[in-house]
Amino acid sequence: MTQATPSADAAQTLGFQAEVKQLLHLMIHSLYSNKEIFLRELVSNASDACDKLRFEAIDQPDLLAGDTDLHVRVDYNKENRTITISDNGVGLSRDEAIANLGTIARSGTKEFFSKLTGDKQKDAQLIGQFGVGFYSSFIVADKVTVRSRRAGLPSADGVEWISDGQGEFTVSQIDKADRGTEVTLHLREDEDDFLSNWKLREVLRRYSDHISLPVQMLKEEWDKDKGEQVKQDEWESVNQASALWTRSKSEVTDEQYREFYKHVSHDFDDPLAWTHNRVEGRNEYTQLLFIPKRAPFDLYDRDARRGVNLYVKRVFIMDDAEQLLPSYLRFVRGVIDSADLPLNVSRELLQESRDVKAIREGSTKRVLSMLEDMAENKKEDYATFWAEFGQVLKEGTGEDAANIERLSKLLRFASTNEESDAQVVTLADYVSRMKEGQDKIYYVTADSYMGGYNSPQLEIFRKKGIEVLVLWDRVDEWMLSHLRKFDYKELASVAKGGLDLEAMADDNEKKHQTEVAEQFKPLVERLQESLKDRVKEVRVSSRLVDSPSCVVVGQNELSPHLQRMLKAAGQDAPNVLPVLEINPDHALVQKLNGVSDDSFKDWASILLDQALLADGSQLPDPTAFVKRINQLLLN
Repeated sequence: MTQATPSADAAQTLGFQAEVKQLLHLMIHSLYSNKEIFLRELVSNASDACDKLRFEAIDQPDLLAGDTDLHVRVDYNKENRTITISDNGVGLSRDEAIANLGTIARSGTKEFFSKLTGDKQKDAQLIGQFGVGFYSSFIVADKVTVRSRRAGLPSADGVEWISDGQGEFTVSQIDKADRGTEVTLHLREDEDDFLSNWKLREVLRRYSDHISLPVQMLKEEWDKDKGEQVKQDEWESVNQASALWTRSKSEVTDEQYREFYKHVSHDFDDPLAWTHNRVEGRNEYTQLLFIPKRAPFDLYDRDARRGVNLYVKRVFIMDDAEQLLPSYLRFVRGVIDSADLPLNVSRELLQESRDVKAIREGSTKRVLSMLEDMAENKKEDYATFWAEFGQVLKEGTGEDAANIERLSKLLRFASTNEESDAQVVTLADYVSRMKEGQDKIYYVTADSYMGGYNSPQLEIFRKKGIEVLVLWDRVDEWMLSHLRKFDYKELASVAKGGLDLEAMADDNEKKHQTEVAEQFKPLVERLQESLKDRVKEVRVSSRLVDSPSCVVVGQNELSPHLQRMLKAAGQDAPNVLPVLEINPDHALVQKLNGVSDDSFKDWASILLDQALLADGSQLPDPTAFVKRINQLLLN
């Protein structure tokens, strides 16, 4: 957005960012059935502004300028049909008003809008995931006026922001005596319900009881002469104004926990679970941590800041203290309030602090306990959690060696087992179903579930009734480099090395394998010579039943799936030649014994190319493959 430099007090009309226009349209049309959330969001923003001022005032006490009684106030005017939410917090400068109220400076925005469907109910859920915020004002208002002055700036540097939500907003410089922000909503014609003291108080108690600052309204008393309630010149608190996490668990209702979660996360949905604890001893701190129901759009954005809110002795310090939980738990929301950290703690100090390390370890254990309880006692909720955050939790196997055993029990996988829900198999489930003589947990990695499920390498396992885990998440290969064993059983890829199924093979099978290997030795040598530039080795397979061939790699080599992922990410991957395994019982392989030298190279190439395609690899020369197939079909 190109802006001309305005004079000091000139009004300037600017256009909303394109995403804001879309969001405003959705606010009005998709969230109309839950209109009162605008009050929750605006009061929450006002509370955040006061918290931020309190934090900045630690190093700059002059910012408070004698006005240390931080609060949020809500008032209404029946005649003008307005509601005003004001605070004496940190406020906005002119540039901040343009940046914060005219754009959505949030990663994941494009993905958010790409998922919108036009279905009001579904889109409302998406808006909830994205966060509602200031723009919820336009659910009930056809015009919004924001007047603000940043703490530390002179009164002449106030700013007024006005918009009808139709695509543009006007910004001008004003004189504002007090610091902070007031948001005035000019209500639509059919929103008179909110011009009521009783209605506003009822909504505020429901949504703001957990806020540690007082949320105030003017006291009203009955005037006999006028026959109505009349406002008095006295502000009184509507909420309890005590930090919810400092209260005893017995004093807090489930509904209050849910509303507090929405306050700290700006989520529209209720949380799946929460844990509230006070830790005493060498380190004293309080945890109130929540598991969301849905993943935010920036969950995999490396540049996005995330983390829980950090307080020190109830003083807000920062809202994305990512050092307090490991990266693989970055979906957790909530509050940690320390009694030991200094008030001027910085991000750099957080990284080095021994107290922070203790808080991090204790909070990690609390979250894992919460997940374990959910997995054991609320299986449907855990299935919801796994669908949203399972890939992130898998990252913990490489990040958190101290808790890898607990994490491994929380993992869920798809598998070839057809007697239970094959999409949510635990490693313990798998071990309980292992065949007699089986000493490994077998898995296959692929680009998709069906690609893994139908892999030729699984054929011998199906024949023997051996279950195989099917892994296709991008993080799986990395996870497997750290998760080597479970319950003393090694995790083994069906596509690496030679299969070690002798313990489950009878004498006749072993004898047949030995005889066949000797019988097909000349063919193996011919194939090896013909494909010497493309394969590391050719050998008779013990893993194929229906397919003529497959490719595998050595036990300690990168799998073809991982090689493809690295190349797709623009990283260098070693060029590992595969091993070609052939099925001696397949008619196509048996026919090769009689193929002349003139066409043998074409047959050998087709056998290898088929195996590569079945494995999900791209052929080095697809045109040549098609020509060979066509030629052989015509013969």
